Amino acid sequence: MTNTERAAYIRGLMDGLELDSSSKEVKVINAIVDLLEDLCDSVEELEADVDELAGQVDEIDEDLGSLEEEYYELDGDDDCDCDCDCDDDFEDDDDCRFEVTCPSCGDTIELTGAMLDEGSIECPGCGENLEFDFDEFEAESEE
Repeated sequence: MTNTERAAYIRGLMDGLELDSSSKEVKVINAIVDLLEDLCDSVEELEADVDELAGQVDEIDEDLGSLEEEYYELDGDDDCDCDCDCDDDFEDDDDCRFEVTCPSCGDTIELTGAMLDEGSIECPGCGENLEFDFDEFEAESEE
């Protein structure tokens, strides 16, 4: 039984008592029952609004999850901690992108997995030879 139904039941009990509606006590009780009915109606409206908002929040959460998957290109199968969908061994990772900062000029250079596999590149900004050594990385991953 809902609160509104219970308030209506109480109203019916009062009407069944056939009380003198002109007495002060009955006027107070009628005012209390009127207030109770109004509160029950307000609570029902609030519950409906909360249910609607909860549905909207669920939709927003689903949309945000989809956007995150698209933006971050998440597929759930990565074991790699980098921001791309590559393998840990850097082999055949032409689509994988990495950023390196040149220690000489401070330029940020975007590299592919294939460029890293070559072992070194020439900085396009200053011509400095940048070498990449993965021996330490591979020793850590084997442990």
